[in-house]
Formats: sequence, structure tokens, C-alpha cells
Amino acid sequence: MELTQTTVNDLLAQLGPGDDHMYLPSDLDPQALTDLLADRYGVPNTLVLDGFTDPTADDSRGGALLVPFADRTVMMRAWAYGDQWVGTGAVRDAEGTERPVLVVADREVPEPWAVASGEDEDVDWVERLVRITGWTEPARRPDVDWAEVESRLGTALPSDYKRMVETFGVGAFDGYLGLNQEPWTGLREDGLLIWAGTEHEDLYCWRADGDDPDRWPVVVRSFDHQDVPFDCRAAEFVCRILIDPHHRFTMARYFDTHWFMRYGTHA
Repeated sequence: MELTQTTVNDLLAQLGPGDDHMYLPSDLDPQALTDLLADRYGVPNTLVLDGFTDPTADDSRGGALLVPFADRTVMMRAWAYGDQWVGTGAVRDAEGTERPVLVVADREVPEPWAVASGEDEDVDWVERLVRITGWTEPARRPDVDWAEVESRLGTALPSDYKRMVETFGVGAFDGYLGLNQEPWTGLREDGLLIWAGTEHEDLYCWRADGDDPDRWPVVVRSFDHQDVPFDCRAAEFVCRILIDPHHRFTMARYFDTHWFMRYGTHA
């Protein structure tokens, strides 16, 4: 079987919604399939490697993908995508023969709190973002040297943004909103620092006015070079565009369940 992204689309189309799996031809290279899936879904979780199951491989990390195979799984990688888990690897079939497999399973994320009033100063928007995305990974970049970054940029940075980077690391919310690991300065002459962006070429910025970065408002520089201001901080902005269907830049129309797609070296 020649593996391409079109082949992957065809295979996934054969698996219905809900929990399902298929054994693949024995000559298929499981690593090649893993690489193709990683190209579209980001860095996977490794649930099983060399027959040893990660003890943290519960339903929040894709454990449902292992259910059809009991203790016969040799290797399994898992990706979150909306309300679905996608997995591939190798398992032993009923005759004990090791075979490549493709698996899908329902993904459930705890219901996020309702969209809060912007006047509610007690909301921890980073914690809300963790809940919205079903994030269960350890902090990806807990040791960022912010003093060095801020010295180089010549300014302090908003605390919620720093927590987002420390928590999620390199990647994109819903595989769409890419989180910059430090602000881009390409719009500095306009008084803007860019903290995120989308594949539609919208840039999410701060208007860097005043000495308190935690009071900097978000400004969206749209693909047609219009600036749209929002009186909120970065983490609140991300939460709202993920789950508020009435937000001008909402992503809620695409997915009911959200995730963070990790980029980087395949796990």
C-alpha cells in the first residue's frame, strides 16, 4: 500500500464516527503512517511502546484507543482532533500475528464553564483554557527564561501569556491558532507586539501602551490590514474565540470540542 495523505483520508473515511478500528496490510510501514498523521495532527501521545503501556494512558490521553485490543497492543500513538481520538500502531491479532492498525474513538472533554463576563476579574483564564482543551500534559516549557526574553525585547510581558507558553509550549489551539513562543516585533512601529496568529493570516497582538503589560489590550491585525481592538487579555481572548459562537473571530463554528496541537519532534 502506497501511503499518502489521500490514502490516509480514504482509510479514515472507512472508519465511522464513534469507536472503530481496522487492521492494515502487513507490508504497511507503521512509522510512515505515524509520520503522515503527525503531519496533520501534530505530536502524538505514546500510549504503548514495545508492549509496555504508559500508566497515565487514561481516557484523557486517548486510552479508549486501546480498548478493542486488551493486552495485545505492541505500540500505539494517539492524537486528539476535535471530539475524536485517532490512533495508529501495531497490535497482535487473534492468531497472535503482529499487524498495523488504525483506530478512532470518541473523545470527551469536560464541559467548560460558560463564557464569563469580561468584568469578572476572578476568572483564571489560563485554567479555563486548560479545561476547554482537555489539556492533561505536564507543563511543556516550565523553565522559560523570561528575564532574558524581556531584556532582549526591552519590555515586560503579560503574565497570562507567559503562563500559556509555559503550559502548552509550541503548537496551535485547534490546530489553527498558533501560539508564538515569544512575541514577534514585526509591527512594533505600530505599537503592536504579535503573540499569536492563524493560518488565515490574522495576527493577534497587544497594543503595548503603558507600563503594566497585564493591562495591554488585544488587537487583531486582520489579513486585510484592519486593526480590531478587544478590551481583554490574551488568555481570555483565546477562550472566547474557542467557545463563544458570537465572537467576531470565533472558531466555535468548526469544533464543539477543542484541543491543543503540539508541534515539534514526534514523541
